[in-house]
Amino acid sequence: MKTHWEAIGRQLSTVRTGLVARNGWTCQSCRSNRSWRKLSTSSAALLPAGDKPYYVTTPIFYVNASPHIGHLYSMLIADVLKRWQVLNGRQAILSTGTDEHGMKVQRAAELQDIHPKALCDTNSETFRDLARKANISNDHFIRTTDPEHRAAVDYFWERLRESGYIYESKHEGWYCVGDETYYPDSMVEKRVSPLTGKPFMASIETGNAVEWTVESNYHFRLTAFRDRLLQFYADNQKWIVPSNRFAEVISWVENNLEDLSISRPVGRLNWGIPVPDDPSQTIYVWVDALINYITVAGYPIWPPGSEHEQGWPVDVHVVGKDIIRFHSIYWPALLMALDIPLPKRILSHGHWLMSQQKMSKSVGNVVNPFFALDRWGVDTMRYFLIYNGAMANDSNYSNEFIVEKYKKLQSGVGNLLNRITRSKAWSVREAVISMCGKQSDPVLHAVQNHRAYLESVAGKVAGYMEELNPTGALKKIMDLAFETNAFVTELEPWRMVKEDPATNDQVIFYAAESLRIAGILLQPFIPEKSGEFLDRLGVGPDRRSMRYAELYADDSYGTSTVPLGEGAQTSLFPPLPVED
Repeated sequence: MKTHWEAIGRQLSTVRTGLVARNGWTCQSCRSNRSWRKLSTSSAALLPAGDKPYYVTTPIFYVNASPHIGHLYSMLIADVLKRWQVLNGRQAILSTGTDEHGMKVQRAAELQDIHPKALCDTNSETFRDLARKANISNDHFIRTTDPEHRAAVDYFWERLRESGYIYESKHEGWYCVGDETYYPDSMVEKRVSPLTGKPFMASIETGNAVEWTVESNYHFRLTAFRDRLLQFYADNQKWIVPSNRFAEVISWVENNLEDLSISRPVGRLNWGIPVPDDPSQTIYVWVDALINYITVAGYPIWPPGSEHEQGWPVDVHVVGKDIIRFHSIYWPALLMALDIPLPKRILSHGHWLMSQQKMSKSVGNVVNPFFALDRWGVDTMRYFLIYNGAMANDSNYSNEFIVEKYKKLQSGVGNLLNRITRSKAWSVREAVISMCGKQSDPVLHAVQNHRAYLESVAGKVAGYMEELNPTGALKKIMDLAFETNAFVTELEPWRMVKEDPATNDQVIFYAAESLRIAGILLQPFIPEKSGEFLDRLGVGPDRRSMRYAELYADDSYGTSTVPLGEGAQTSLFPPLPVED
């Protein structure tokens, strides 16, 4: 990571020879090098993406507070999408990080009586720790206080100004510090605080308090892109997943679109990136934050012919439902203004509730993701959040649900693995040798049905992943485990091995093939446990990619490379020490 940023820094220094510190940041040489800038970012220079790396992002997370379970969920979705691509043999890039500017961070630092950068350094490291602890395979962890990102934002702003889409104006409106955005009159209402009984104005969308603000600042001509946005939506009807969220975005553009205030007076907000050539204004935090996605992809150092080497355009932005508008309206319009290719898709997920209530510090029902990972285990939490999470709706979090899902793993996967691999009555290896050698047709109708079912599973899982539905994919994999358990229970190989050894070889083989394919498909979801799972089956490390997730694809497995143990405590999914 450090080497990557150092390389970009060296490249920037060759085209920006006059960096001068002013109020924390400025760049004088950009304006004298406009021909180079246009060459490096115009559509004429952006060649077809071709076989570029798959690129997926999480939101970058505000550092004004500690991580919560929703942050972990965003990370996990993006991680599963990336690992799935790697499983399919494609180079993939995952970026996450922290959003460290803006009024929320400034006020949080003031309340703690510390400098904002000190707050950012501490809390950013906490998010980085969460990614490590949850086994997130991120390639980048970007901070908006990184100097390379500041350079990219400064550059982007100047290109926007050159395009003619920035103007100065007085702005009046309802501003929400919690959401870091203005709301039109139609999107606010009067409410009464349940704690104080006092009335206040709030966003209808989020319920957060808004305040009437009057200020002079810079604006982006967002309304100029209304028709282009709507046409883009019409031409790309699967651009936002799920579809109900796409409908909300279209309605917003049709009914609530206004020009976007993209700076704040420095007297009101001084913790951020100053507007180039105007130290009286600070760049709006969302403009700053959204640019992180192209900073990671190498912007603005995009020499002709290498624009897509680091992944842009992004394949999937993973975002929570509360920030869908910023990513699906503001971001594409800003990119359109500079003629930069748009993101390919946006995946918006719901929130996590506790006992059907929104998690809130004041209520005391916020789940600490570090505690949850320590208590239940990393792969248990990965499994639970992906299995129970939802895109179109919110999801409910409870310890009881975690225990319930863990026991499904125990019975559906762990016990099945034990039944097939630990038995002294048969040899998985011998069954594999026998069946792969002759590939005889199934004798029993139940075996024929299970073989047909098994042949279709990988394709159906791949279909769910193509639809950006990791929950559907995981449930389909678990269905395979449950079906295989029923298959084994019905045919009773412990009895059949004495009566008809040849037919029993078929039963054991197709049960083992079910386990092997399930283990391969589970790798993006529970990487550590699935690795141990495949070790117990004796599947070689070079035979765990998607190309092997089909019948008869591997004739070399069947002898465990690790001790199988005896009893529940040495199972793949041992009993939980505490269940409440």
